[in-house]
Amino acid sequence: MAQKKENDNASMPFLAHIGVLRKHILRSLVAICLGACFVGYKIHFVMDHIIFGPIHKNFLTFKLMNFFGRIFGSSDVFDMPDEFPIQVRKIFEQLNTAFYVSIVGGFILVFPYVIYELWKFISPGLKPNEKKNSLTFFISTYFLFILGCCFGYFFVTPLTMHFGYFFNISETIKVNIDLSSYIRILLQTVLGMGLIFLLPVIVYVLTSIGILTPNFLKKYRRHALVIILIIAGFITPGDIPSMLVASCPLYLLYEASILVSSLVYKRNKSEAS
Repeated sequence: MAQKKENDNASMPFLAHIGVLRKHILRSLVAICLGACFVGYKIHFVMDHIIFGPIHKNFLTFKLMNFFGRIFGSSDVFDMPDEFPIQVRKIFEQLNTAFYVSIVGGFILVFPYVIYELWKFISPGLKPNEKKNSLTFFISTYFLFILGCCFGYFFVTPLTMHFGYFFNISETIKVNIDLSSYIRILLQTVLGMGLIFLLPVIVYVLTSIGILTPNFLKKYRRHALVIILIIAGFITPGDIPSMLVASCPLYLLYEASILVSSLVYKRNKSEAS
């Protein structure tokens, strides 16, 4: 009976698939809103200890880099001011910031449930042996997403803020950073890196359903490098150091995606023969 239901789902017309997708999206949006409410309730803690963490002089990244620098005989290069100059110039800027931070924080908080809804939508189109790997799919997707967010938060964002604050073209310029500018850079870096780190999972799914092949990914490797640099420019504030820092793991992810696609493609061929 269950097999018949799956076959019916797999043979549904396009508009029916759109209707099913809408239900999964609505449930995901409700979960994100609930997560956003929780983050909004703890907004003072989130802002003071998480959002403004990468601009504190005792942030973990700066401590580690200065520690390794001292090992090689260098002084503390990565240092931040005692009070980072963040200002508000619009009356509702703090309210908008609380809204944006709550939504993005809620999405990150309930991301496992979003993955579950995604899996429920695509699972009818997968083979029985692929459905057995659902636990691996959940773990790998969540791990890669969190790894990307952590890379953006602990590595890209602190270096971006350090470079942006200390880069100076004239002594007459006083640095006062808008809250909205800081929040935009932080959120787009953290969330962007988290989503981009899902590339191997996306390639796995597309190869499993026959859309992608490893030969295609290998053929357009040089084109992908240009696209990676463009994506890194969108994720980061656009300065060259941050773009290069972000593009390195993205290229490694592309190479890993080629390996994932090759393994899935070989498995599909062996099962078809």
